[in-house]
Amino acid sequence: MRRSAVLVLVLLTCPVSAEAQTTWNPVMAGNVYAAAFAFMAPRTLTAIPMAKLTLWGLRGLTALDPAVGPTMSADGIALIDRNQVALSAPLPLAEDAARWGAVAAQLCSRATQVSPAIAEAGTTGVVTSFFDELFNHFDPYSRYIPPGTRADNEQPASVGFTLVVRRHGTMIATIDPNGPAAAAGLAVADQILAIDGQSTRGETADDLGMALDGAAGTVMTLEVLSHHRRAQTISVIRTAIVPETVFAARQGPMLVIQISAFQQTTAAHFRQTVMDELGKPPAPRGLVVDLRGNRGGLLDQAVSVADSLIDRGTIASTMGRNPAADQLWRASNGDLAGGLPLVVLVDGRTASAAEVLAAALADNNRGVVVGSATLGKGLVQSATSLPDGGDLLVTWARLLAPLGWPLQGLGVMPQICTSGSTDSVETALQSLADGQQPMGDAIRQSRSARPGIALNKVLEIRDACPAALGSSLDMQAAQFLLTTPPAYSAALVGTP
Repeated sequence: MRRSAVLVLVLLTCPVSAEAQTTWNPVMAGNVYAAAFAFMAPRTLTAIPMAKLTLWGLRGLTALDPAVGPTMSADGIALIDRNQVALSAPLPLAEDAARWGAVAAQLCSRATQVSPAIAEAGTTGVVTSFFDELFNHFDPYSRYIPPGTRADNEQPASVGFTLVVRRHGTMIATIDPNGPAAAAGLAVADQILAIDGQSTRGETADDLGMALDGAAGTVMTLEVLSHHRRAQTISVIRTAIVPETVFAARQGPMLVIQISAFQQTTAAHFRQTVMDELGKPPAPRGLVVDLRGNRGGLLDQAVSVADSLIDRGTIASTMGRNPAADQLWRASNGDLAGGLPLVVLVDGRTASAAEVLAAALADNNRGVVVGSATLGKGLVQSATSLPDGGDLLVTWARLLAPLGWPLQGLGVMPQICTSGSTDSVETALQSLADGQQPMGDAIRQSRSARPGIALNKVLEIRDACPAALGSSLDMQAAQFLLTTPPAYSAALVGTP
């Protein structure tokens, strides 16, 4: 299986002072605009002229002051202040990112001179407004992250335990067996006498929780009275939290594994869980992978889970205008579950990497998808850091299911739809038991779709099973399938 990470380019920049961000810095703004244009030009899904990017961005000035905005003609680009031309400039060469950035900064500079509201916004405010307006013309996932803004994937740091305040002292209530506290020898019911030299006596649970917080890599010193009544001083290093995302349970003849998100350890935990559970008697008659409410996460983890369940075949691919955006993932590790009948539960909140997994299992006839149409997030972003310390995320590729249909907008169409009434679900299950697949036409239409499909056609296809929240009908349908082999087979038969 070939894997290639989504491209992340980092531009080396000098630190930017807070003062430079709150006052107008034309040089910095020009460098930011130029770097962004140079990065975006070869990567956007469709080619967008820098002239258009510049015009879109400059319209962000109007959000700060409705009387100020740009206009462009074949002769040049101008800043309009209260219906008067405040400054004009000739159009640079079409592909000159540096010059387009400089012109955009020049017009922004003039805007700060004629408008107190724009001047008050400072470099960060003007640049943020520039990109906010520019990305209004893009998809929902392309964006600018201003300097100092916490990244979405940044994990909080933890010492790996929680505290509870009792009448006789502060005790460890729960502990992560894989966390730093457990590694240091702490255990549930140990009494915490002091944190970093400060007594815990009289402190509230909220105050103690704040005392446990800190940056990853920092050391916290604890005075501990263990449950063996031995006093000692222990140092614990805070580490980034990697939340558990894989949860297993037996429900009758089924092994149900819920995947709540795709984090760094999800695939490894999934494989270990499957091996552990299949080794326990009695052997399950089927496997249910519950992806309802899973908003996605790390694509490579979803691919790895799919690779552990599919013998051979394509798992997913990406396609973009830039050749570097094209990737292909194929199964190579074999089916860990040994062909055990498989049902995948999805709903309208199932998105992104979770949709990749569901689509891979469905297109390879490895499992039956039950639920409703999923969210339909199938775009991949490329990222870079900008000279002001901000970050730029630009969509540069579409995610494609193994049979070539796009996930974006379309989502995954289930083979058994549960977003209707209870009666309609029971009727569908009976049809499957009789060897008929009532969702066959809708699934074939969905899987024959290709990138560029018209929005009205997407809506028409999705109308066959509208997105909905998961319900008890999903698990009931799964149990019926896994205990009724003819229905399970019919759910797979008749689909590409």
